[in-house]
Amino acid sequence: MQDYIFKLSAISLLIALPATLSAQQNQTVLDKQHANVQSTLHSWSNAIDDWFGEPDPNSPASANLRIMLDNQWNRYDGYSVKPRVRAKIRLPTLKKRFSIMIGDEDLDNHAQDKNQTTPNYREPLEKDKRYDRRQAKNDNSSIALRWSDAFKGLGIDSDFDIGIRSGADIFARLKVSKEWKHNDIYSTRLEQIYRYGFNSKHYLRTNFENKLTQDKNTFVNNHTYLDYKNNLDEIVTWGNSLYREHNFAGYKRLNYGITVGGYIEHKKATLNQYGPFITWRQPILRKWFFIQPEVHFYNNKKLERKHTLGAFLRLEAIF
Repeated sequence: MQDYIFKLSAISLLIALPATLSAQQNQTVLDKQHANVQSTLHSWSNAIDDWFGEPDPNSPASANLRIMLDNQWNRYDGYSVKPRVRAKIRLPTLKKRFSIMIGDEDLDNHAQDKNQTTPNYREPLEKDKRYDRRQAKNDNSSIALRWSDAFKGLGIDSDFDIGIRSGADIFARLKVSKEWKHNDIYSTRLEQIYRYGFNSKHYLRTNFENKLTQDKNTFVNNHTYLDYKNNLDEIVTWGNSLYREHNFAGYKRLNYGITVGGYIEHKKATLNQYGPFITWRQPILRKWFFIQPEVHFYNNKKLERKHTLGAFLRLEAIF
């Protein structure tokens, strides 16, 4: 099933590229392909739901799928591209608390980050290499059964996943979060993620936000994260982004701000990079096909890199 999702994703991305949108006939084909993928997902979700009990025709199973092509460039690393997939299948027969998650879980881990490129995590590819096929397949080859809202009575949102990733890494993952609304305009949110894999070992991430709502379409947010990995080596990184978000009609969004980040080594935090970023997101040609460019001006002290312009572009199809 994972291989089929991955192949389906690659085909769908090729279909969604702007080059295929030059003629009305191609647009018709594109709509048909999009409808076919949605029909396939619907069929899968109801078939899986039927395994666990008698489906309710008034509350059928559902599925959604995000397929992304992330493009990055800076003058030091050059251009690289990475396909990403994330799917969710909801199973109503299991009291609406269970779902199946497929694909790149880092999209969930970094969901609160509005700047889409984090210099600490980007490992330079080999010279003249633009795409790491093995890494992309490992990141997207994940499937898990998710149990949600175990602590909902306490006002805590939670997800507990158990599954397999990267083909052979059996893992368990817990995410809990809570939001405090101090008044009509100011709120605080804390999120904690922990995953243990037989091969990948320990992963821990904390997201902490302070949000100031200016009106129904505009807010200012300060997002802080701490990221911990411990396999053969222990790697601890931190970051903070202060940004403003504007939401416009037609699912359009603008974010701009400044981000800082670095490492924690020998119990000492270091500043490794900082700089401004600006991101725009909007649907293009179709309500379900999005384009998201970002321009940033980051440095990297650990790699002895000065501030330089960089660019990110995400093409995303939603099914």
